[in-house]
Amino acid sequence: MAAQKSWGRAWHGRSYDLGRMTLPELWRAYLTYPAINLYALLALLAGGAAIFTARPWRHLALPVAVTLLVYPLIWYGLHRYVLHGRWLYRMQWSATLWKRIHFDHHQDPHRLEVLFGAPANTVPTMALITAPIGYALAGWPGACAAFATALLTTCVYEFIHCIQHLNYKPSTAILQKLKRDHLLHHFHNENGNYGIVSFAPDMLFRTYHPGARGWARSPTVFNLGYDLAEARRYPWVMQATGAPPRDKPSSARQES
Repeated sequence: MAAQKSWGRAWHGRSYDLGRMTLPELWRAYLTYPAINLYALLALLAGGAAIFTARPWRHLALPVAVTLLVYPLIWYGLHRYVLHGRWLYRMQWSATLWKRIHFDHHQDPHRLEVLFGAPANTVPTMALITAPIGYALAGWPGACAAFATALLTTCVYEFIHCIQHLNYKPSTAILQKLKRDHLLHHFHNENGNYGIVSFAPDMLFRTYHPGARGWARSPTVFNLGYDLAEARRYPWVMQATGAPPRDKPSSARQES
């Protein structure tokens, strides 16, 4: 908790609560967030390298298209099997990593500073997954194009993810649906609706639920299975947090 408060102080001197923010306030916070600025800079550099080295430019179209196609599948796999896996908190060396990349977000889904991924984790992951795809399709220019596409797509994902937790009703039907589907993951049952912008992989692997009807409420929706019993067996996340895991978010309010 102390580390998160320190990060909040470094970013405009306070922690942001999406449950109390307006859309203009979110835009200001988003556009000045260090990770988003870094993604944009790296995308500019990688995209520029791809354009200047590609001969001809049309060779970049396939790496970009394939990256856009596989991105939802990659996110689904990481979200379901890594972020929601229980193996990371059971090893001391990876427990605090799991805490940062997902546990904190489910403990309090309104905290903006833990909604965003940490660049030390996200940037290498994007590069390791997408650059080889681009390289196989179009050499080094393709690798740069695929990496730039992943960075920009992540920026879009992060903003829509913010909207899904913001105290705000989107004006478009598609964003309203994306928000409803995602909030079921956070406030009803974490074992489904793993998507952010696309729930096609959920539909493909039968983890998609359009509503709460017929879908049992999960007792671990806020702690991802890291309850008091698990914390006693594997104490490292609890030690890093400075408090026992909660079975509900710090605020009782639920987003609409």
